[in-house]
Amino acid sequence: MRLVLEALADRKAVDPVVLDLRGLCAATDYFVICSGTSDTHVRGMAEHLVQVLAPRGLVPHHVEGLTQGRWVLLDYVDLVVHVFHPELREFYQLERLWGDAPVVAAGDAGPTG
Repeated sequence: MRLVLEALADRKAVDPVVLDLRGLCAATDYFVICSGTSDTHVRGMAEHLVQVLAPRGLVPHHVEGLTQGRWVLLDYVDLVVHVFHPELREFYQLERLWGDAPVVAAGDAGPTG
């Protein structure tokens, strides 16, 4: 998780949050949610994350939205990363939708466990 948050911090992720979905969702263990400031910023963060994780053998099982840059979903099976344009993050409110999931990291994207 630390590597993901550090990679997002490298590209100035806005308001990163990690939700622990274990026991709440059969599809994945964690959601990482963050925002960019523009479509280009959203795409850049997602592309950077893929480049950082690939040398460690971590390749997304599925990617959605990279071309548009409004909401990029990177599915690493046990971890799903959502990189949002701020308007879409506010609209979909995943943090509220998964409000019963414990927040295991929030705030700046600095190092965490």
